[in-house]
Amino acid sequence: MNKTKRIILSGGGTGGHIYPAVAVAEALVRRLGDEVELLFVGAEGKMEMEKIPSLGYRIEGLPIAGLQRRLDPANLLVPFKVLQSIRRARRIIRDFDAGVVVGFGGYASAPVLWAAQRMGIPTVIQEQNSYAGVTNKILGRRARWICTAYEGMERFFPADRIVPTGNPLRGSFSKAGTDRAEALAYYGFDADRPTVLVVGGSLGTRTLNEMMKEWLPRQHGEAPVQVIWQTGKYYEREMRDFLAAHPTKHVWQGAFIERMDYAYAAADLAISRSGAGTVSELCLVAEPTIFVPSPNVAEDHQTKNAQALVSKGAALMLRDAEACGRGMDLAVEVLADPERLAGLSARIGRLARPDAAERIVDRILQTLQTEH
Repeated sequence: MNKTKRIILSGGGTGGHIYPAVAVAEALVRRLGDEVELLFVGAEGKMEMEKIPSLGYRIEGLPIAGLQRRLDPANLLVPFKVLQSIRRARRIIRDFDAGVVVGFGGYASAPVLWAAQRMGIPTVIQEQNSYAGVTNKILGRRARWICTAYEGMERFFPADRIVPTGNPLRGSFSKAGTDRAEALAYYGFDADRPTVLVVGGSLGTRTLNEMMKEWLPRQHGEAPVQVIWQTGKYYEREMRDFLAAHPTKHVWQGAFIERMDYAYAAADLAISRSGAGTVSELCLVAEPTIFVPSPNVAEDHQTKNAQALVSKGAALMLRDAEACGRGMDLAVEVLADPERLAGLSARIGRLARPDAAERIVDRILQTLQTEH
């Protein structure tokens, strides 16, 4: 009798959907070793089709595509691609003989979960945001478990199937995990001056870069705080040229941050977007944070993610339109108030879920045992 547990993991389009799925895959392999066989399902042409194989996992692609917000003739093809993707998903599930399908969001996740549910294959959903999207709300009605990162998700899903797990993260982040002196030395900083981390994701964020462009000239060559400024690859040359024209002491600038553990350990406060994975990392390292939610994401998820922390006194938030003129000044103000800083750190740290991937694995395996 074949005891191999066969599990499909689906999610992609952005790192925010891919890496939680990979974190759970890694936890499954740690737990089960050779007793598990994994298959990822992604969207053709999206980043998961390269990222997942590079990490050593198999992946199948679906021709699924999303609606463009602007008028685009390609939108006319979307219904046909959805139907084609569902048909292909059914074949993939049948050929792989999946025992459970786990969805992490993104284009491919919906047709795979939809097909599995109609084939009688149990499904598990990992909802990363504090406000569930329309697709997950529909799919959640038939899911065996919905693994969530925020409270109050009964608004969107059946309460008896919600499991508070947190968002799974790759790597090990913790406040005590990295030596602060080592991290400061990595950036050429000293321990006597407070440090701000400005981070907008791998592609960068125009708003946070414009915030730095507004603030730096007012410092007259010497910043009152140390700044780790991640520009993102789209803006790297423009921001490098700007800093060259306005040289300022105590500022490190780069397109990417290779060692996020060092960045978090060095920083006394972060100014950041509020994607689900980023929020979870900041909780794990107990980083006092000013969130600047992106206004350009579906259903305004980032504002709702940030607001969930702000309502607990665990973070501060500025609207995108406010950040350019106020962000760095607010950061300097908060850094000058040790009591306020300590309170933010304590409250955001209490929201951390370091064992999120393991909790999700528990539910996946429970689902498999129930079925067999």
